Amino acid sequence: MGMDFSTLRTLISRYCVGEENWVDSRTIYIGHKEPPPGTEAYIPQRFPDNRIVSSKYTFWNFIPKNLFEQFRRVANFYFLIIFLVQLIIDTPTSPVTSGLPLFFVITVTAIKQGYEDWLRHKADNAVNQCPVHVVQHGKVVRKQSRKLRVGDVVLVKENETFPCDLILLSSSRDDGTCYVTTASLDGESSHKTYYAVQDTKAYNREEEVDSIQATIECEQPQPDLYKFVGRINIYMNNEPVARPLGSENLLLRGATLKNTEYIYAVAIYTGMETKMALNYQSKSQKRSAVEKSMNAYLVVYLCILISKAFINTVLKYVWQADPNRDEPWYNERTEAERQRHIVIRAFTDFLAFMVLFNYIIPVSMYVTVEMQKFLGSYFIMWDDEMFDEELGEHAVVNTSDLNEELGQVEYVFTDKTGTLTENNMEFIECCVDGHVYVPHAICNGQVMPGADSMDMIDSSPGPGARESEELFFRALCLCHTVQVKEEETVDGIKQGIHQGKATSFYISSSPDEVALVEGMKRLGFTYLRLKDSHMEILNREDEIERFELLEVLTFDSVRRRMSVIVRDTTGELYLFCKGADSSIFPRVISGKVDQVRARVEHNAVEGLRTLCVAYRQLSPEQYQEVCHLLSGAKLALQDRDKKLAEAYDLIEKDLILLGATAVEDRLQEKAADTIESLHKAGMKVWVLTGDKMETAAATCYASKLFRRSTQILELTTKRLEEQSLHDVLFDLSRTVLRQHGGMTRDNLSGLSGDYNDYGLIIDGATLSAVLKPTQEDSNSGNYKEIFLEICRNCSAVLCCRMAPLQKAQIVKLIKASKEHPITLAIGDGANDVSMILEAHVGIGIMGKEGRQAARNSDYAIPKFKHLKKMLLVHGHYYYIRISELVQYFFYKNVCFIFPQFLYQFFCGFSQQPLYDTAYLTLYNISFTSLPILLYSLMEQHINMDILKKDPSLYRDIAKNCLLRWPIFIYWTFLGVYDAIVMFFGAYFLFDNTTFTSNGQLMTTNTQMMFGNWTFGTLVFTVLVFTVTFKLALDTHYWTWINHFVIWGSLIFFVVFSLLWGGIIWPFLNYQRMYYVFMQMLSSGPAWLSIILLITASLLPDVVKKVLWRSLWPTTTERIQSADKLYKGQLSEFTPLASLHTPPRGGGQQQGSVHQRNPPNPRRFEPLTKKLMFTRWRSTPDYCTFTPLLRFSEGSRYSSQGHTYGGAGPETAV
Repeated sequence: MGMDFSTLRTLISRYCVGEENWVDSRTIYIGHKEPPPGTEAYIPQRFPDNRIVSSKYTFWNFIPKNLFEQFRRVANFYFLIIFLVQLIIDTPTSPVTSGLPLFFVITVTAIKQGYEDWLRHKADNAVNQCPVHVVQHGKVVRKQSRKLRVGDVVLVKENETFPCDLILLSSSRDDGTCYVTTASLDGESSHKTYYAVQDTKAYNREEEVDSIQATIECEQPQPDLYKFVGRINIYMNNEPVARPLGSENLLLRGATLKNTEYIYAVAIYTGMETKMALNYQSKSQKRSAVEKSMNAYLVVYLCILISKAFINTVLKYVWQADPNRDEPWYNERTEAERQRHIVIRAFTDFLAFMVLFNYIIPVSMYVTVEMQKFLGSYFIMWDDEMFDEELGEHAVVNTSDLNEELGQVEYVFTDKTGTLTENNMEFIECCVDGHVYVPHAICNGQVMPGADSMDMIDSSPGPGARESEELFFRALCLCHTVQVKEEETVDGIKQGIHQGKATSFYISSSPDEVALVEGMKRLGFTYLRLKDSHMEILNREDEIERFELLEVLTFDSVRRRMSVIVRDTTGELYLFCKGADSSIFPRVISGKVDQVRARVEHNAVEGLRTLCVAYRQLSPEQYQEVCHLLSGAKLALQDRDKKLAEAYDLIEKDLILLGATAVEDRLQEKAADTIESLHKAGMKVWVLTGDKMETAAATCYASKLFRRSTQILELTTKRLEEQSLHDVLFDLSRTVLRQHGGMTRDNLSGLSGDYNDYGLIIDGATLSAVLKPTQEDSNSGNYKEIFLEICRNCSAVLCCRMAPLQKAQIVKLIKASKEHPITLAIGDGANDVSMILEAHVGIGIMGKEGRQAARNSDYAIPKFKHLKKMLLVHGHYYYIRISELVQYFFYKNVCFIFPQFLYQFFCGFSQQPLYDTAYLTLYNISFTSLPILLYSLMEQHINMDILKKDPSLYRDIAKNCLLRWPIFIYWTFLGVYDAIVMFFGAYFLFDNTTFTSNGQLMTTNTQMMFGNWTFGTLVFTVLVFTVTFKLALDTHYWTWINHFVIWGSLIFFVVFSLLWGGIIWPFLNYQRMYYVFMQMLSSGPAWLSIILLITASLLPDVVKKVLWRSLWPTTTERIQSADKLYKGQLSEFTPLASLHTPPRGGGQQQGSVHQRNPPNPRRFEPLTKKLMFTRWRSTPDYCTFTPLLRFSEGSRYSSQGHTYGGAGPETAV
């Protein structure tokens, strides 16, 4: 009966009373075994399988889903409607003219997106079909990864990746530990230690593991990688023994087993519920700013189209209201048409006009844009400057839809470890009691050229100092969690091999620790091994010292230190502690604090990672007290972390300072140069990392993100312990706004005033508080806005201790701010995937941390330094090209259709087409399409070297400036003007007509046959030549291909017209164009009029350009003029700063870069003649000339503070 009641009680508590508990936790039965009778009810729950899905479409939903997405585009939907109208009613043009281009666009786009998704399916299948070993009925069986279920016991061997989230039951190591690298999750490639459940760690064989009877109760899946709370109930003699489970027992999917032969573990979260999958953002369709502009322009042109059709429809019925002006006899309506209601007649006419004018909406623009993006992306992949020899990889383009977005980036969010740095630590120096030691080089500040490490230590001053030295070296050899590996290879790379013999090397959860232990080895103290809880050290006399390891007080990010308690062979007890200076100095009671602190500060400024080392001797009584404190805290089920922290706090006190160390995490090649270039280009760079604050800050200094003059503002957990979030935010806000007087940094970029440069540091916990204020905080206003205001006024921001999803939240926050800036995220690990997917442009680095980032990104590059060329050169070019493409397409279609509109006033609004059907269909497809496509692939308005040398040119195209409304309106008016010139110019040629002897109507002044098709052909000829010449005038970079395509298109038009009108086509039932073109060209005055009309159309645009360039040139135009002046050699010797626009109005000017250091006085001497060594020829040539382009006689300043070294020495005469 008791059993029934317990079952009932469990069911009631789960389904009725404890609804929240039921939602927040899950029960897992290990090996799917029922618990013993009488203990608890067996209620199996349904969990998802272990399948990972990153693809967007399936075989069945591809066509409907893809069509739905494509018809969400305004242009595609519009052309579908027009196509249907042409099918339903009698329209002036054939349905093929709209249907064919639309079908082509939809098909090309569907094939491209389908191929990209097929690649994602392929990657998913490779992961889902990977074999895993599962224990079933005492035997190990192989299964596909996707068939794994929650509760399965899994066997994982060394160097295998965990297939799902697992709780560690036992390992091949006696102490029940295993070592894991989580590089693909949080970017850390070091080895971390995980612990098996105490009661199951002895089960090392399949049969033993299969005999375990236990249940696990744990929280429902959530994305925080560093947090896990659970409990395991192990049934011994039908009595459950409860043990706590924490993040140290949880092995995450994507991590790899290292330095451990095998482990047994139970699956608790599978498939899309694993922490790795929960940290992935869904892959949404990214749209570029240019595409949004295109859609906006399209709506404007749609309104123009509707208004044109409406005006013509109204005027038609006004015209026909006069009985004498009814439709002519050859166009009379049938009786059925006359009987139709006037509203229906008017609506049908309105639709017919819509179809007649619909060419103003350029459907072929979308095809051209798709082709431009697809073909243009190959230029990135073929770029040899972005090839990495070490990896043997070129840059990769995964999504070509965003090429032009690379030229619009305002915020760059970058990961630190492996992206900015190489993730290789190197021991630089240590400082003991104020004496500095650099291995093999310096002792006590003296350079020792031929010294080895032994001489160096022997020459240290004084016997007392030598004792503390040895204690310091021992402390570093003992206070760590390093393991020694004896084998030849680690991760498949040979390490530590000398003369063909394998030697031991170190692996650890922290690369810093390995660097420190290796540094000690170079200073004469070698850590050998940990065996039977004893640590062994080889000292400088080649004697082995043994220390019993009693306790390890592990490192955590709040304490920022770690300690060990050891007993030496004489029975003395020591506590050795190492950690960040901020967490060690307050706990020190003696030692040379001032000298060590000075050295630590010096090293931190140099960008080195510093640690302080201290110790304390313990009496046996004190040690007993320590043991009691630690055991009580470790067994607590509630607030275990808090109790451990309190215990550690009581133990790590009254320390004696020994010294400090300095380790360098080397920056990637040219990382600092790249960040500096991005700053000069007007971009803000944020570093988002899971790393510790001190480490990340040191890297930021080294990479020139923070400068020495930067004032650091902290928004961290440590500061929130002293003040409330509300107070801290308002303090920081007051600090930055007091300095800037409410002006944002963007406004200040051109000012020369020496204002403070701010850098903000924020950590993950504080960010959560800012984004989701608690109930008591929420009354205090909107923290997000204040936080964004602070960030806007900081030149750089560092976010440390970030979970992967928090990185994405930061990017989302900036994206949604009122300026809506374009964001770019760059990273190399799976922990960066969410951020990469969230940003407008995501770039993956093909690093050491797996390829998840590179696979999920829009672009992948081998090294961080390649970002400079990617943005400043490729991004700049792509944006220039596509903006011209978009504006030009709208312009040429206005030129094309506006004469058709004007023609209706001269043909009684009868919907008579001005142009022949062949011309209507081929205008956008053949006659004018190739020149603009080639321009959009090849154009280089400025030399590539100049773009790299002068990053501030990137500001000239910032904020989508070439697709702004004023420029769009200018192009539209230019199109209308050209159309009026073409139409009325041709009209006046046909002014006077006479009948010839054979009854034909001829024009008196040009002796041309007068007729509808002749008139239309003349207008069309002028049109094709005008729009092609307009593009030729806009082209700066000419190659033989440009010449071939531009002049080839015009020749093709002429040849086609001669053929189309010169032959009787048997398959055509009418031949209205027969001999029209030849007859037109046989008239001499017609030739003259064509030339005059083309000149009159192009003249205003040419005059406007010449005036603008002379009176108000942009920086880009100045450099173009100078480059032409020096025949393309500008980039070799010219100080580009002299070409920047002179400052106006108090020195503020867009495009200049704020320079803090005083400029070189030689740059600002009055302009004089100079002798310059140039490289125009292979032999040296000296020539004298006035310095480049004397743009501002009165100005003594160039707007740029920085100078550029030329190829040859520059000497004043």
